[in-house]
Amino acid sequence: MSKNVEKSFSCEVCGDLFSSETTLKRHMCKHTGKKPFSCEVCPSSFLYKSTLKVHMQRHAGEESFSCTICESVFSAKSTLATHMRMHTGEKPFYCKTCSAEFSTQSALKTHMRIHEGDKPFRCETCGHRFLQESNLQAHARTHKGEKPFGCKLCTSAFSAKCSLKRHMRIHTREKPLSCKICEATFSDESNLKRHMNIHSGEKPFLCQVCGSAFSRQSHLKGHIRIHTGEKPFPCKICGSKFSQPSHLKGHLRVHSGEKPYSCAFCTSAFSNKSNLTIHIRVHTGEKPFCCSMCGLSFANKSNFTVHMRIHTREKK
Repeated sequence: MSKNVEKSFSCEVCGDLFSSETTLKRHMCKHTGKKPFSCEVCPSSFLYKSTLKVHMQRHAGEESFSCTICESVFSAKSTLATHMRMHTGEKPFYCKTCSAEFSTQSALKTHMRIHEGDKPFRCETCGHRFLQESNLQAHARTHKGEKPFGCKLCTSAFSAKCSLKRHMRIHTREKPLSCKICEATFSDESNLKRHMNIHSGEKPFLCQVCGSAFSRQSHLKGHIRIHTGEKPFPCKICGSKFSQPSHLKGHLRVHSGEKPYSCAFCTSAFSNKSNLTIHIRVHTGEKPFCCSMCGLSFANKSNFTVHMRIHTREKK
């Protein structure tokens, strides 16, 4: 097991952390374009000393292997082959348990720890264990309150670089993860995983009060408030309280006047999606709420509810 090394030197350009000032200076060359290692035989210069060393082997008549896409040079053909997968996206190593694919044998080996339950990196503060040393280092920052990875577009900051990368998709609206069953796309793996429950029909989160089942824990948590009457999300403008943050968000548009949901058939716009859905039925003629007693159909659930009271009064 490798020793956990504190990385306290931060790059001001991209936020990457390094264990020494020398490593940080070498990294900065990527941003400046400087290539500090020059060949004494020809005008070539290189970012890394190891690349210069391989380059010098050419002058000495020794065999070397060059990348046809970038300037990288390698002393072994196998190393070049591994490097090329960065450009091609090829992933020849796959997990026999879950079929996940990887570009290197070492990445597959790290992945296999998930199935084997092997977590060799332990936090000395709380005892939590991790698959990779980088995950442990990011976790350790949560105990210290360190958030070295700051977003340049807003005030958000994170303890791990991967968290910043996921956050940036909020600004770029990038959704690189696709559902293999439908065309839905997602910004992170957790949202994709929750979405897959729709296709599988799996609802693992069960209400202990009424037995209702949900595909997401957050949906169960919101549902529980029906039984408790809890409304923890207050409006700071008028004091109205809501059981779910989405309901508060929709309510706030009443104050702001924002109407982000536009009708594709006319110029009407609405503050919440449910009102748009009801309005669309004016154009489509859809009436999904049908009275089983008289056969009348309604586009709006509230109108249907009012209608049913007529039958209730008639029975009395």
